[in-house]
Amino acid sequence: MGKERLLAFSDGVVAIIITIMVLELRAPHGTTLAALAPLLPVFLSYVLSFVYVGIYWNNHHHLLQLARTVTGPILWANLHLLFWLSMVPFATAWMGENRLSTGPVALYGAVLIMNGIGYTLLMTLLVRHEGRDSALARAMGRDIKGKVSLAFYALAIGLAFVQPAVSVALYVLVALIWIIPDRRVERTLKAS
Repeated sequence: MGKERLLAFSDGVVAIIITIMVLELRAPHGTTLAALAPLLPVFLSYVLSFVYVGIYWNNHHHLLQLARTVTGPILWANLHLLFWLSMVPFATAWMGENRLSTGPVALYGAVLIMNGIGYTLLMTLLVRHEGRDSALARAMGRDIKGKVSLAFYALAIGLAFVQPAVSVALYVLVALIWIIPDRRVERTLKAS
C-alpha cells in the first residue's frame, strides 16, 4: 500500500502532540517579568521536548522519503512510535513541574528511549521491506547515531537516580546530536 496515508496521519498526530505540550504552559498570575521565573523549568522542559518531537518528525519524513510502500507491520510499528511520542507531553509536564526530581527525570528518559526504540523498529521494518540493497538500506547504514542515542538514554535513566541534572544534560546532548537533519537520506536522494 502507499505511504501517503501513513505520512498524513503521522503529521496530524505530531501536530496534536505539539499542541498538547504548548497547552500545558500556563500563564502566571502576576503581571511582572519576575512572575515568569517560577515557570522557567516548565518552559525549558517544553523547549527540549519540542526539539525532540521536531527531530522525530523531521527524521520520520526523511525516512519515508525513500520508502516506496508500507505494509501492515510497518503501520503498527509507526503506531508504536506515535504512541511513545504521544507520551512526551505527560513526561514533559511532570519533569518541568517537579524541578528535576528523580522520578520525573527517569520517566522522561524512559519515554525518550522508547521513542528511540520505536523509531529503530520502524526503520528496521522499512529497510527489511524495501530490501537490503535498496536506497533506504544504503542511506540508513549501520545507524551508529541511533545506537549511541539509545545508550545515552539508558545511561541517563540510571543517572537520574543519582544526579538528575546530569541526566537532563545527556538528554540535551542527544538532542544536539540529532538537531541537524539526517543527511544520509539527502545524500542518497542526490545520488539517485
